[in-house]
Amino acid sequence: GEWAKALGLLAAMAAGRVEVNTIAFSAALSACAKSGEWAKALALLAQMSATRADFDTIIFSAAVSACEKGGKWVLALGLLS
Repeated sequence: GEWAKALGLLAAMAAGRVEVNTIAFSAALSACAKSGEWAKALALLAQMSATRADFDTIIFSAAVSACEKGGKWVLALGLLS
């Protein structure tokens, strides 16, 4: 799916020593959200934290959406607190 392509692009960027910024993470998170890939979305949040990328409303909204579509309401609520 599109989420797999987005994650592949992030990996290629990192391998090519291209800075993976908030916009790139946001696009990948949005792709995960559209597919309900909540585990991948949460893994991206962890990766963002490790790279010290900036978190914004769009990032958290996409992560919450991914959890919601995956039926993981408790995780979604945890992101909001």
